[in-house]
Formats: sequence, C-alpha cells, structure tokens
Amino acid sequence: MTVGSDWVLPAGSTGRDGWDTVVDDGRAGWLHTGLRVATLAEGGTAQVPAGPWEYVVVPLAGSVRVTADAAGEAHTAQLAGRASVFSGATDVAFAPAGSRLELTGTAPTSRIAVCAARVPHAGGTKFRHVRADEVPVELRGAGTASREVRNFGIPGVLDADAVIACEVVTPAGNWSSYPPHKHDEEREGLETDLEEIYYFETQVEGAAAGRRVPSAADPVGYQRVYGTEERPIDVFAEVRTGDVVLVPHGWHGPAMAAPGYDLYYLNVMAGPEHTRAWLICDDPAHAWVRDTWADQPTDPRLPMGGAER
Repeated sequence: MTVGSDWVLPAGSTGRDGWDTVVDDGRAGWLHTGLRVATLAEGGTAQVPAGPWEYVVVPLAGSVRVTADAAGEAHTAQLAGRASVFSGATDVAFAPAGSRLELTGTAPTSRIAVCAARVPHAGGTKFRHVRADEVPVELRGAGTASREVRNFGIPGVLDADAVIACEVVTPAGNWSSYPPHKHDEEREGLETDLEEIYYFETQVEGAAAGRRVPSAADPVGYQRVYGTEERPIDVFAEVRTGDVVLVPHGWHGPAMAAPGYDLYYLNVMAGPEHTRAWLICDDPAHAWVRDTWADQPTDPRLPMGGAER
C-alpha cells in the first residue's frame, strides 16, 4: 500500500485499546468523522465511550449484540450480520449522540465497524435497529463502472443528525467512485462540505460464493484522491482488507477493483454544516462519462448476495 501519506492508514497501523482500527478527531486535520473496527471472539466485548458523536454499528463478518446507554436509557439490538461483506447487505444499529456502546461478539469470530460523526447540535434522533431487508440496494453506473451500493445510513433511510454511511461492492475489473467527484465546499443545492472515510476489504473474485481461492492470490485494489490548485492533495493507494484512506477534501475516484479481485469499501461522511446531505460535484474533465451509461448494461454479476431493492 502507498506509504508516506497522512491520509493512507495501513491495516493495524491505528489500532489501540483492543481495536484494530481507530480514526477519530485525535488525528491532525480530522474533525467530523470517525471509524473503529474490532475483531471479537464469541463473548468478547468492545466499548465505545459516550461523547458528542452518533454511531452506526456495521457487522462486517459475523454477528454482534449492541447495547447502547444514552442519558440512562438502555437499548439492545442483536445484529444477525453476515458471513462477509461480499455476502450481501447486513442489518445495522444506529445510536444517537451521547450514547455509550458495548459490543459483544455472538459468532465464533466477528469483525465489527463503528461509523461515527460529530454532532454539535443533537436533534432528538433515537436508537434504531435497521433490518437487512430495509436497506436499499442500488445498482449504480453501467458497464465496467457498475457497482452495488447498500444505502443503510443515508438521508431518507436513516434518521440521524450528521452521519452519512453506506457500503459499495465493485466486481473484479470494475471502477467505482467514478467519475471522480468532490464534496468539500458549501454551495446551496450543488455541493456539501463532507469529510469522508474509505475502509476497504478485498477478496478473490467470487470467493464468498464458494469459488476456489488460489494459494498465491493477493487480493488488491486501488484508490485515487487528488486536489485543486487551491487545496492540493495527491494520493494513489494500493489497498487490501483493513486499509483506510481518508479524504479531507479534493476529487476522489476511481476506486479500482483489479481483475480477479472484488473490492468493498465502507464510506463514512459528515461535515461542519447543519444540513445533512450528500451533494457532489463531478470533475468536469470526466463528467461526460455518465452520459455513456444509458447505452450500456449493468454488470450481470450484480447484485452480490441479494436482490436489488
């Protein structure tokens, strides 16, 4: 993976206090979003402290019991989870700002992500268990830009104050997060100012469906982030399972699934404004590509692990 960039975090490089990955506002220049990833044995636990953050708990593999305590009110959700991120959508749990969380693994091994967003002005949102069959599954793009988007944490699906979260699966050889786009300034009705976290996983194409995995295989993908003259940034990262790329600003995309390897990423977004919306601006050099999709079929390998809904 690319090294020497403050915005590229190799798997395990930010682990602490029992977590494999921790991204929070303790990182210089990072203010509005967070991510924690833990691997739990059955009965093993992990805690998330209360604070001015709201959370979405996402089982990446396995299952988990979520207990949330906010202002003395307790909630519990048993998340059924899934075999892997390539097996289909999962149920998730949302906890409002001020919640203290305890996660308990309920499978032999579970890998759990906790998406976080700072909430400067809480708006009365409530704990919620979103079932897997309530998650809209969208097929976006066409041809070699086809990808599957599972929109469990977006406006209109999840009632939250700040967090926007979803996950994207890109079949081997395809590009997603394309055309390159940005959301780093407030322009009413056109663009919103949002930090973004990309958490990646990779697999040999079709492995979750039982395809044989060659012993020498090295599942890999790639992520590009580049800036404007006024706000430069330059990232071209080779990514594998557990790697994280941060997007503080600038154009980002494509996220590329190498031939032979499927690519997954979990996106976490939030920003400084009160408006919770995902409004993007395409790079003008590549925006025309969208016009070519009308004449191309969606990749027949999608959706992975479940029907579009």
